[in-house]
Amino acid sequence: MAMDLHLAQRTSLTQTMVMTPQLQQAIKLLQLNQLELKEEIYQEMLENPVLEMAASSDNLNPPNETSDSPREKAEDEAPAQQEDQFAEITGNTEEKIREEFDWENYLGEYSSSPSSSLGMGTHETPEETPGFESFTASRTSLTDHLTGQWRFVALNLTDYQRGETIIGNLNEDGYLVATLEEIAQMTNSQVKEVAETLARVQELDPAGVAARDLIECLSLQLERRGLKDDLAYSICQRHLKLLEKKDLPALCRALQRDKEEVLAAVDTLKSLDPRPARDFAATDPIYVIPDVYVIKVGTEYVISLNEDGLPKLRVNKAYKKMLSDKTAPDDTRRYLNEKLKGAVFLIRSIHQRQRTIFRVTESIFKFQRDFLDYGVDHLKPMVLKDVADDLGFHESTISRVTSNKYVDTPRGVFELKYFFDSPINRIVGDSSQALSSESVKNRIKQIIGAEDPKKPLSDQRIVEILHGSNISIARRTVAKYREILGYASSNERRQMF
Repeated sequence: MAMDLHLAQRTSLTQTMVMTPQLQQAIKLLQLNQLELKEEIYQEMLENPVLEMAASSDNLNPPNETSDSPREKAEDEAPAQQEDQFAEITGNTEEKIREEFDWENYLGEYSSSPSSSLGMGTHETPEETPGFESFTASRTSLTDHLTGQWRFVALNLTDYQRGETIIGNLNEDGYLVATLEEIAQMTNSQVKEVAETLARVQELDPAGVAARDLIECLSLQLERRGLKDDLAYSICQRHLKLLEKKDLPALCRALQRDKEEVLAAVDTLKSLDPRPARDFAATDPIYVIPDVYVIKVGTEYVISLNEDGLPKLRVNKAYKKMLSDKTAPDDTRRYLNEKLKGAVFLIRSIHQRQRTIFRVTESIFKFQRDFLDYGVDHLKPMVLKDVADDLGFHESTISRVTSNKYVDTPRGVFELKYFFDSPINRIVGDSSQALSSESVKNRIKQIIGAEDPKKPLSDQRIVEILHGSNISIARRTVAKYREILGYASSNERRQMF
C-alpha cells in the first residue's frame, strides 16, 4: 500500500494548554530549594537588566508616589491566560501582587505570627559577613599525607617514583588495588624491587596502609605494636573466617586455648582499624539549609519561611522611565518591554512560590500535629492527595513543593517528603488506627537497641513482638526496614562475650 503526504484543513476549534516560557519558569521555581532559588535569582539578574536588588533602607511604593502611566499599570499585570494556567498548578491566587513588594514586611504578612517575635535575624551583605572559607581548614588527602613522608624515606629517585606509583594506586580505604606486576610495568622495574619498595611504604603512617587485603592490613598493625608472636596474630593469619562467623567454640578448638585467652586476643583485633585511611576520606559533610522553620511558641507552633540571604528584587525605575519615553527607539522599547514583563512575572512567581510553600507546610503539620507534640512514634500515614485535597491543589504541585526541601522542627530537621508515608495496618482495629512506616521503623530500632547483645533477636522474633503491639507486619518487611536502619542480621549482631 502506497503512502503519501498531504495537507488537510480543520474546521473545528480545539482548546489546548500551552506551556509558555513564563509558566515553565514558575513551575521550575516552585521545585527549587532555598539555595537553588538564590542561584536562579542571581542568574536572572545577570540576564535581565530591568531587575535589581532592593536596598533594605528603600521604601518601596511610597504613598505619595504615583505610578502614572497606563503602560506601567499594564506591565504590572500578567496576562489573564498565564494567571489561569499558573493557578491550575500552584493553586488559586487570592490576591494580586504589586509590581514592587514590601519584602521587609513579607514574613509578618504571610507567617502565622509576626516575624519579629521569631528572632530570625536580618540579612547581612557579603561585605559584612566573612566568607565561610575563613573558618574552614583544607583537608589533607591520603596521597599528600603519604607523599610527604615518602620524600624522607625513598632511597633514590627511582625508588621514589616506585613508591609514588604505589601511593597513587591506593583506594579510599588505603588498600593497594594494583598488583606488583602492574606497578613493575608502570615503573620499568623488577617485581622484587617493587616488593621491597612496598614493604617500606607499608611502614608509613597510618599503620596498615598499602596492604593488599584485610589479613595483611591487620597483620601490619599488629606488627607495628610488636604483637607478631601474640595469639591475635595467629587468629588474623589462619582463623579470620571463624572470627567472622563468631564461632567461639570452634575458634578455641582450633587454637587449643581456653575461652578467656581467645576473648583477650579478639579484643586486641577489635582495636585495629580495617580501614586505615578512613580519616583521610574525601567525602565532605552535606549541609542542609531548611526552607521552612516550625517554632514552638507557648502551646502553638509558628511556621516561618527561611529567606535569609534571599535577594529582594524590584524593577529598575530608570528603565521604567526609559520605557515611557516616546522618543526612545522602537527596538529599545520592545526590548525593555519584554524584559519588564519577565521581571514582573519573576517577582510574582517568587512571591507565589513562597506563599505556596508556606500553605503546604501549614497543611502538613495540621495533619501531623501529634508528631510535633510527641515524636516519630505518633507520625501518621499520609499521602500527597491528603494535602492536595485540603488546599485545592493538584498532587503534582504538592510533589514539586515538597521535593528537595527541608523543614526545621522542634523534633529535628526533616525533608518535607518525610511526612508522606505508607500505612502499616493494625491487627485489630479500623484503618484510622494505622501507623506510618517511619513509626514502625522507629519501634524496630528501639527493639534492637534494647536486645541482649549475646542473644540478638531474629526477624521473626521482632515480628512477634510487633504483633504483640497490635501491628500487622510481615517478616520480609521487618528485614527490609532493619537493613534500611543499618542493622545486620541477628547472627552478625551477636557478640562473642
